[in-house]
Amino acid sequence: MSILRAVDFIAAMDAAPVAPLFERFGPAHTVVIVLTLALPFVMAALVRKARWPRSERIIGRIIAILLGINYLGYALYLRTTQDLTWQNELPFQLCDWAMIAIIVALLTGRERWLEVSYFWGIGGTAQAIVTPDLQYPFPDIRFLSFFIGHSGIVIGIIFLMVMRGYRPHFGSIWRTFAWSEVYFVVAIVVDLLTGVNYGYLLHKPQTASLLSFLSDHWPVYLL
Repeated sequence: MSILRAVDFIAAMDAAPVAPLFERFGPAHTVVIVLTLALPFVMAALVRKARWPRSERIIGRIIAILLGINYLGYALYLRTTQDLTWQNELPFQLCDWAMIAIIVALLTGRERWLEVSYFWGIGGTAQAIVTPDLQYPFPDIRFLSFFIGHSGIVIGIIFLMVMRGYRPHFGSIWRTFAWSEVYFVVAIVVDLLTGVNYGYLLHKPQTASLLSFLSDHWPVYLL
């Protein structure tokens, strides 16, 4: 009888519904992409319609604070719910650095911070939004935190570009290249010391992305 019960239990486990995974370009993902593109223009239009000098600064601060709260809140969530080591909690993803740059740009209005966040955000963070390395569907907190963080960066960049009329120029390309080399050196050292794949500098992500079209051999795909 116990064997039959065991068989029934195994069969019930096999028949149990599997938790849904993130669906790329599914309804939730599509809504996120649309909001990421639309919100900065909507906010810019509201600022211009309001004609209140401080409205731009207030919206910029709200975006910056939201990014900071999301980052710290998710770090606290991981610390309390996941068995992660300190090596996995370091801010060495390129999007982490892009987030810091756009937060400073939003709070100070300085173009030098915006230009770095522009190239990192549009080149890296936007790719993460379109081809996210994510398994959790809406409304999982990891889904929400991932897109609040990544979409918030892009929203902040576009909002400042629309409001300030910023356009990348030749000098900004070289300055961003220099900062990118700093990031590369720091991140690869951290990766080699910790074994964590920050910036995907040790191996490509498992999910499909633009990196999938590059060589499968390290470090060729980094060149």
